[in-house]
Amino acid sequence: MQTFEYEIEPACQKLRLDVYLAEVQEEISRSFIRKLIDSKRVQVNGIPGKAGYKLKVGDHIHFEIPDPVPLELEPEDIPLNIIYEDAHLLVIDKPAGMVVHPSPGHSQGTLVNALLHHCGEQLAIGGVERPGIVHRLDKDTSGLIVVAKTDSAFQGLSHQFKSREIKKEYLAIVHGHLKEKSGVMDFPIGRHRVHRKKMAAIAQGRSAETRYQVLKEFENYSLVQAFPKTGRTHQIRVHFSNLGHAILGDPLYGRGLPRSLSNTISRQALHASRLTLTHPETGKLLQFMAKLPSDMEKLTKTTNFHP
Repeated sequence: MQTFEYEIEPACQKLRLDVYLAEVQEEISRSFIRKLIDSKRVQVNGIPGKAGYKLKVGDHIHFEIPDPVPLELEPEDIPLNIIYEDAHLLVIDKPAGMVVHPSPGHSQGTLVNALLHHCGEQLAIGGVERPGIVHRLDKDTSGLIVVAKTDSAFQGLSHQFKSREIKKEYLAIVHGHLKEKSGVMDFPIGRHRVHRKKMAAIAQGRSAETRYQVLKEFENYSLVQAFPKTGRTHQIRVHFSNLGHAILGDPLYGRGLPRSLSNTISRQALHASRLTLTHPETGKLLQFMAKLPSDMEKLTKTTNFHP
């Protein structure tokens, strides 16, 4: 069982208890948190808390998460946009809105469920709940993700990610026009000290570096290419936000979506467009590309986007 202790700071006062816990526990859904509260696993000042309780400065929260019960994952016939596949690995263009791997509250409809259906018993690496998953993309980020099909491929790809040998490129639409049309964002990233579901550019964080290039400017936005050297959680989103040019539609680090664009896109405008790696078995250099998805493509053709 995992236990957590929190003391409420001024920035979090008046938040509902369930909302606050959903912020500080990144991988847990709000519905699962409600179940924990209902089962009296959350105490506020020594008393079982209620989901709608409005937090006060100085409140002490004791929060218990029971040991996970292995999920009995079911293969699901979910269509996959497979860019490449052989006996050792496959590369998928993940759609926005798909969760990569299961977590409490997200046991169905994930990429892992789809992979289990597509690969069957051949996909048995990385643990029951994360078979073959070497890296991840946020739920609302689209684009390329590589999956290992054998133990040796899993180890080889994991080593390449750890040693930064795998090159990743992203396309993003950000607010405003960047003063420097190309550059390097070199801001350490760590957990936000108040909103624990968020990351932040902080001096005490881990080193994080992203190179960028402006490709095209619109009236109020810019299409940019991003090349992350490191792979910190939410790195590109945090870096552009810290630069003052948050990614369009980012609900966590930006302003969300303007109403005028809500019928065009419903997520952050971030896409993993290119992936370069060495095949873990053959040693051949492989490069994969995924074109801009239809929602982001449509944005670049929207009237009020043009200069």
